[in-house]
Amino acid sequence: MEAAPPGSSRPTEPGPCLSGQRGADHAASASLQSAAGTEPGRHPLAVAAVLPAGGCGERMGVPTPKQFCPILERPLISYTLQALERVCWIKDIVVAVTGENMEVMKSIIQKYQHKRISLVEAGVTRHRSIFNGLKALAEDQINSKLSKPEVVIIHDAVRPFVEEDVLLKVVTAAKEHGCSDYDLEFGTECLQLALKYCCTKAKLVEGSPDLWKVTYKRDLYAAESIIKERISQEICVVMDTKEDNKHIGHLLEEVLKSELNHVKVTSEALCHAGRHLQQIILDQCYNFVCVNVMTSDFQETQKLLSMLEESNLCILYPVVVVSVHFLDFKLVPPSQKMENLMKIREFAKEVKERNILLYGLLISYPQDDQKLQESLRQGAIIIASLIKERNSGLIGQLLIA
Repeated sequence: MEAAPPGSSRPTEPGPCLSGQRGADHAASASLQSAAGTEPGRHPLAVAAVLPAGGCGERMGVPTPKQFCPILERPLISYTLQALERVCWIKDIVVAVTGENMEVMKSIIQKYQHKRISLVEAGVTRHRSIFNGLKALAEDQINSKLSKPEVVIIHDAVRPFVEEDVLLKVVTAAKEHGCSDYDLEFGTECLQLALKYCCTKAKLVEGSPDLWKVTYKRDLYAAESIIKERISQEICVVMDTKEDNKHIGHLLEEVLKSELNHVKVTSEALCHAGRHLQQIILDQCYNFVCVNVMTSDFQETQKLLSMLEESNLCILYPVVVVSVHFLDFKLVPPSQKMENLMKIREFAKEVKERNILLYGLLISYPQDDQKLQESLRQGAIIIASLIKERNSGLIGQLLIA
């Protein structure tokens, strides 16, 4: 079962799902769950999903099948699996892949810690792959970890931005009408097959604007842009507990809030316990600014990097850490400070292996208020650019505001 995009054509520039929409989506999901019979006290529908992923991606024009093409160095299909895994009421997810890509798929599942995933071999056509997935769900085998569902969602492996409310609409339509899918105008034969062989009614469900399919190479760039936008919506400014350091850290925080009014900016002290900071990491903030005042070493930044490495935050998305140094060059010769600061290259290379992008930013301090504010504004622009672009070619660089 799949949802159709709104209107008669797919959008050329799908927009990101911003965090402010989550409350409305949650309310819609609750009412849809009730309609689908999944509220407490009623027997929930048994739902599974099948992803046909056996295509070779000829229209993409690249040797790698499009479902395995990297976005931010992570295969596209992993984002689609993540979107379905977020939906707790989808019990099983069956992926149909070719025999030659079976090991690749297994390694993706292991590396990105995907759950509830089963693999079957793809057929020679898309609907044969779907049939193999359905057959795996229908077979009652003693050693099988799959259970027979009441509703099966058929979802393209290269549609990474499906939301829970759309999936619930599809499940509800399937319960009421028996089938829900694209018509042939949207490039799939599933509706025709259902009508021909299943003797069932069908309903076309309108999807969200960003429920689109990665088909051409330009679509990969569009998908990357959306993902970057989504994970750049929150910045945590990290500082130690000394009053002078907290003061300059809060100044930077206020400038970031002023310059980046569309981004949530928070701050936390980097203490030994670090409970509040650990909670921010658990809440999946992917952008950190570590404030170092009057020091050219990376002690504070290294503490933060250690916390990030110990978490699983970096598995799915690259985490940006900007190590900001406020230094007074009148006290210590610049050559000595720069020598210490150049160690950032070694740190950056090391943590890149764990999907952490480390950058450096140098701001002269103290200055008069006007010059300091200008430097902070310049620093905020640089930080925003580093977070938005996530350019791995700039890691280990020391930029000057």
